[in-house]
Amino acid sequence: MNLQALMKQAQSMQKNIMDSKAKIEAMDFTGESELVTVIMNGKKEVKSVKIKAEELEKDDIEILEDMITLAVNDAINKINKEINQKMGSQAGNLSSFL
Repeated sequence: MNLQALMKQAQSMQKNIMDSKAKIEAMDFTGESELVTVIMNGKKEVKSVKIKAEELEKDDIEILEDMITLAVNDAINKINKEINQKMGSQAGNLSSFL
């Protein structure tokens, strides 16, 4: 296989990875437990949190939902930062494909 064909194959793989990533980022994912439902997008961002607790007052539930949303997003940001710090040099070699 010549270098030109290899580069063309790599470009095709990169396009496929980017297309797949865009499709995943546009999707919504729902996580559920007995009392909580969380909806996140494919970018790992929380879109909403719903608490199924009838004994709480409505204002308390809304504040708690917002606080959970912020906390989950904060944790995800910390995870991503850690991944970048730990894998930055290795991921840099693959960044053209992601």
